[in-house]
Amino acid sequence: MDQLEIRNLHVSVNDREILKGVNLTVRKGEIHAIMGPNGTGKSTLAYTLMGHPAYTVTEGEVIFKGQNILELEPDERSRLGIFLAFQYPVAIPGVTVANFLRSAVNARRRAVDPQDKGIPIPEFRKMLLEKMKLLKMDPSFAGRYLNDGFSGGEKKRAEILQMAVLQPEIAILDETDSGLDIDALRIVADGVNALMGPNLGVLVITHYQRLLNYIKPHFVHVMLDGRIVESGGPELALALEEHGYSWLREEVQEA
Repeated sequence: MDQLEIRNLHVSVNDREILKGVNLTVRKGEIHAIMGPNGTGKSTLAYTLMGHPAYTVTEGEVIFKGQNILELEPDERSRLGIFLAFQYPVAIPGVTVANFLRSAVNARRRAVDPQDKGIPIPEFRKMLLEKMKLLKMDPSFAGRYLNDGFSGGEKKRAEILQMAVLQPEIAILDETDSGLDIDALRIVADGVNALMGPNLGVLVITHYQRLLNYIKPHFVHVMLDGRIVESGGPELALALEEHGYSWLREEVQEA
């Protein structure tokens, strides 16, 4: 099936319920944006989908390709075609971007065939340079240590490059716009747009409309108090930018 289906998802952290029944379907070829103030569960949803051990699922399921991915380890979810771009990518001094990406590609190949000797270096180099050209990245970037001394924008571009190389079917972008100035934001958004197509579905998690000026969503969802309380088109994000979240809180309380 060409969709990720979240059904009645309840998640707790340290015995405190954060997600309280999330329902959402993301199809390949679609861009969905989840917006909401701090503390409403947006990042909890992202980390739960990828299998972070600190998040305990108490109810619900997440179906992708006929499987409940909540029963899978994070690396199994990745190999199935799910990708998470972190809000705060970790630096790995001493490991170049190229070596990191080649190791990731080889890990996937060996999961399919334990006898696989890995992607040949010339083949990998050609593929990496093609992806970097697509994302308008300087080839020298591949020789730098992963996220070590990177600016905020460079860290996020490295995440998008990982996405390009691993070619997921569902990509989750957790507050990719966090800490970026307007130029870096445009560069990252251009990278995401360059990768979009019928074989990729994207779930963008953000606080602000500004990212959605560059990554145009098909659907916008608002999360409050661990639930999706409103869904609509791009116009919903504009309404939030103008009026904030107070009117939705009032509607939820009245309901």
